[in-house]
Formats: sequence, C-alpha cells, structure tokens
Amino acid sequence: MSTPTTDQLPVVIVGAGPVGLAAAAHLVGRGIEPLVLEAGPSAGTAVRDWSHMRLFSPWSEVVDPAAEKLLAPTGWVRPDGASYPTGGDWAESYLQPLADVLGDRVRYGVRVTGVARAGRDRIVDSGREGQPFTVHIELADGREERLAARAVVDASGTWAVPGPMGADGLPALGEKAASERVSYRVPDLKDPAVRARYAGKRTAVVGSGASAFTALASLADLAKEEDGTHAVWILRRGITGSTFGGGEADQLPARGALGLRAKTAVEAGHASAATGFRTEAVERDGDRLVLVAEDGRRLDPVDEVIVLTGFRPDLSFLSEVRLGLDERLQAPTALAPLIDPNVHSCGTVYPHGVNELSHPEQGVYLVGMKSYGRAPTFLAMTGYEQVRSVAASIAGDQEAAERVELTLPETGVCGGAGLFDDPDAAQTDGGGGCCAAPATLQIGIGAPTTSGGC
Repeated sequence: MSTPTTDQLPVVIVGAGPVGLAAAAHLVGRGIEPLVLEAGPSAGTAVRDWSHMRLFSPWSEVVDPAAEKLLAPTGWVRPDGASYPTGGDWAESYLQPLADVLGDRVRYGVRVTGVARAGRDRIVDSGREGQPFTVHIELADGREERLAARAVVDASGTWAVPGPMGADGLPALGEKAASERVSYRVPDLKDPAVRARYAGKRTAVVGSGASAFTALASLADLAKEEDGTHAVWILRRGITGSTFGGGEADQLPARGALGLRAKTAVEAGHASAATGFRTEAVERDGDRLVLVAEDGRRLDPVDEVIVLTGFRPDLSFLSEVRLGLDERLQAPTALAPLIDPNVHSCGTVYPHGVNELSHPEQGVYLVGMKSYGRAPTFLAMTGYEQVRSVAASIAGDQEAAERVELTLPETGVCGGAGLFDDPDAAQTDGGGGCCAAPATLQIGIGAPTTSGGC
C-alpha cells in the first residue's frame, strides 16, 4: 500500500469550539479534509461551561458564513440575527449542529498532548519542512495514538487556564490553599447550589473586565433578594470615567449596558470597591478569607472570592514546534502590536489573517482566542476571518488569504491596560469613546485608514 503524500493528509484542528469548527467548514469548502480533535464530550465544551452567560454579539455576528453554507442543506436556519444568544444557545443551536454535519471529521474525548515534525524535534533543521506533522493524542480511556497531519490549526482557546489572583501574575500566597472558597468563573446564580454559596455572603470579585462586570451585576441582583449579600470589587487601578467600559458609546450595546449595570451596583451600595489593590496574599480568619495587598492593606474578611483576571494560552503541547510569540502577550509576533493592551488605545483591532498568524514553523497556526495570548476582548467574527484566511493559504490561494476585509465595532473605551493598573493614571472621563466609526480594512495592502483617529 502506498504511503500518502503530505498534501493527502488531513489538517488537524485542535478544539471543536466556534473558531475550530469554522476552520473545518472553510477547509471542507476548499476540498481539504479537516480532522477536529475535541477533548470534551461534545462540540463547544468550553462554551457550555458558561452556558448561562449571554454573548455581547448578536446571532448575525456569531455564525460563520462557510459554516452556515455547510448547514443549509440540512434545513438549518440561523436564529433571529438581532437577538443575543447565551453560551448554551450558541452551543446547542449552532455549534453542535455544525459538528454533526461534519460527522466523523470531529472526534470527541481526544486530548492533544504534543505536536512535532515527524522524526524531528525543534532543534533539527535537516529535512524539516518536508516532513508532515505528528500529533500525539490521549483518548478518554487513557490510550495513546499518533496522527499524521499536513498542517495544524490550534483553536483550543484559553478557557482552561484562568489567570490567578496575584497581581504579579502568579498565585497569591495562600490562594491554592484556599481553593475551596475561590472560583475562577462567573457564577450561575440560577443554579440553587451556586446561589446558596453566595446568598447572604460577602464576596470579593477580583478583575476589571466584562466578566467582573457580569459577576458584580449578578451579585447585586442577588443582594436585592437576599439580605447580607455584598460584593467587594478588587481593582488594581482607581475608578475613573472609563472604569465601567464604553457605556452608551460602545458599539456592542450589550457590553456597554453590562458596564452600566456594574456601575449601578456600586452606586446603589450592593458592591464596594477597593482601588489600587494589588493582591499579594490570602490569609485565613476562621472560616473566612482576608486579602492582603502588596502595600500591606488588609480587607475585611470575605466568605468567597471570584477571580476574573483573564486567561492564558496553554503552549505546553506545542513545545517541539517553532513558534514566534511576543514575549509579553504570548501571541504571534506580527499580531501582538495590533492587540497589545499596554499601548492599544481603542477598541478596534486591525483585521488580520495568515500573514499575522504565521510562525517560523510553516503549517502551524494559533487562531481564535488562543491567537490573542493574554490579550482580552476577542470577537467571534475576528476568529472567523482568521480561519478563512488560513484555510485559503493552506489551499494555496494566497491572494484570497491576504484579502481580509472586516468591520469591527468600537468598544468606546480608551486607555491601555498598562495605564489601568496605575491607580493614579489619568483616564478619559465620561466613559465615551475617542474613536470614529469603524473602518473596513484590508490585510497586506498597507496601513488602515479611518475617518477619524484615537
């Protein structure tokens, strides 16, 4: 029996989430076989973990065009484009049907443990690019296998690696020991068991993004019904005009409204704020916890802590391929300057494709949330454009790969996260945006132009 050439091998996609499944749909549309490997038991396993939360983007922006085309023959009809799905809606009404259409091209209960060039570790140069990839996997029953691939698209996301409480990027002293009272997810307070955990309790919420807003708003709602419920919002910076996001200036209205709900929670007294607080340690006070800052400040005891400080990419299974990653964000080197929260002053991100996602190891791509490394605020439609471009490149259609067009909504927020971490940093007041309407941009054709500037 003849050995298949590299071009006859499938493209292995890690993760059956929205971007991974979209990548598969684009490859199928180009006559290339994908093989999607999902560690969980179903499509959108990570999305199902936050099934109670509503997306900021409406249905019209979270369904990939190639995926919709693949679904059409089954009679699938996209839900009302103006409505906003929950994570559960997204998984059940779109991701699982898409995975079902892909059929045997999606394998569940398969964890990728390593990716390498066949017969070559990351040191060896000789004959490297002519070798296919070998993908090491572990099945749910513990068995191991090796698969051959022509390319690898890592769409595994960052959900599995939440950021810690410590302000230095490492777990605070005592954080691990207090794990039974520390959560790294927005609680589903409609679940009776979860509700009982926080009802009538004092809860610290660590973080300053949309997830923290969601938790604060939810706890505020609970406080209206359950006496004694209170949230303590832990901020590394001070409260300014932009603390609560873009508000009415946010072109993702649901996200803007969420920030306003969090602001109302603070103003109504359901949440108090500890500003300029960089957590260094978690200490016990009987059955309660005391958070200690780097400057020695100690908060009053709390019953629970919710840590919502972002997520990180798991790069461990990519240790034998040659990645070009920014030293700060752990995002592809060419992409990092476009998304760096230390300097990126407005909500728009220059749309990008294969040129920004390529690595020294040709044929390996990090896409979706994982491509952003530690940077926040990823949009599904950004990921869909990424995989459209990557699929075109794998198919040899470089012109299509570089012709990336996308209009992205403004956040209505100015100021990078680097400034946010400074309690005394000056911020734009009023919560409005400094940017004009979003522009339609092209990749590989020069710098973007806008009708206004930040």
